[in-house]
Amino acid sequence: MTGWRRPSSPRSFKLLTSAAAGALLITGCSALPGATGGSREPITVMTWAPSGVAGPDTVNMAGMTAMARAYARWANGNGGLDGHRLRVVTCDEQDTSASAAKCARRAVQEKAVAVVGSYSRHGASFMPPLEGARIPFIGGYGATDEEFTSYNSFPVNGGQSALLAGNARQLARSCERVSVVRPDTLVGDSQAWLLRTGLTAAGRPAPADIRAPETATSYDDAAGSALHAAGPAGGCATAVLGRSTETFFDSFRRLEPSYGKVRISSVLGSVDQPLIDSTGGRKSPFEGAYITGWYPDSGDARWNGMRQVIREHAFGDNRIDPDDTGVQTTWIAYTVLGELVKAVDTARITPWTITSALNTGTPAATGGLTPVLRWGFTDVLGSSAYPRIVNTRVTFQVVRDGRLVADRKGFMNVAETLSDASARH
Repeated sequence: MTGWRRPSSPRSFKLLTSAAAGALLITGCSALPGATGGSREPITVMTWAPSGVAGPDTVNMAGMTAMARAYARWANGNGGLDGHRLRVVTCDEQDTSASAAKCARRAVQEKAVAVVGSYSRHGASFMPPLEGARIPFIGGYGATDEEFTSYNSFPVNGGQSALLAGNARQLARSCERVSVVRPDTLVGDSQAWLLRTGLTAAGRPAPADIRAPETATSYDDAAGSALHAAGPAGGCATAVLGRSTETFFDSFRRLEPSYGKVRISSVLGSVDQPLIDSTGGRKSPFEGAYITGWYPDSGDARWNGMRQVIREHAFGDNRIDPDDTGVQTTWIAYTVLGELVKAVDTARITPWTITSALNTGTPAATGGLTPVLRWGFTDVLGSSAYPRIVNTRVTFQVVRDGRLVADRKGFMNVAETLSDASARH
């Protein structure tokens, strides 16, 4: 692990004039014009996420596009990115394949040099238009396989696969037996395999593999099976059911008195600080749970730079929760963009300029929120299942007094588990 420093201060950007305040922003998909400063051309990028959808099978990640806007205000208020004024175009992805493709085509039309820090579950729809225009996809959230397989993608985290590999290592430290509750799908099969690989490599028995529907109003059968297999003495149960994880643990906690105390666990994305807050904080059913994440816990000082930008440039936008993993990922992705632009140090930035810098291994420091990131040929994991992963490190956290805090200092590298699981599956 590399040493950490605080996120880059505004002084790290070259100042143009004090009049260059404010950002070139867009609501939905219509941009506002703006003046440029100096001899360097402005940079256009896009960030998309589902922002206004509602329903049991949809995702709302409006904080990610709002964070992109706040970042642009901050950057432009301090001279832009290495003298380039930053123009951020946002698009409501609506959590549909059609809208994801539409946002990608819009990025091409807007002549975006990159798509940065976006969320979509529809990689098969948004990646082909970007690949055709050779527009790099930087950051993302890690919600699709294409983010870890496309030559056009440059992920800042290891996605759910890294979280599952890390969760196995975290559980192996203190759990004699583990029950894994996961979707009864092909994706769920991969999840179970990653957890099995990590646990057995650490000398623990293979976990009890319990299949469950992806959406349900009750998980009493799966919860009873998980409790029975884990047992009360040294047993743990982990569930990776996305938004249904809360429903599962409601069933689990109701049945637990009949079986004895079992430690619970999950990964970020299925459980996060906003969910803990909304389910009771210190009285949440997740109190004491082990959680595996990509980044330092949200109370870590390394997030202070992001929090300051939110305070000063988000203007009270309540969509931006600094504890939200999507917001954090967007901040990291834009930090990477800033590092790349500064490194190439040229008057005109194009998709090729950014992609070339990425592919040649230009380092991007993120203030210790991740290891220094590089995407050169020797930096990617290169396994058959996860060829584009470069960040194979995760963090161990635990819910204590209603807050996610560090369960172990520093990062855990799960590259070996990811490679082993890919080779054997």
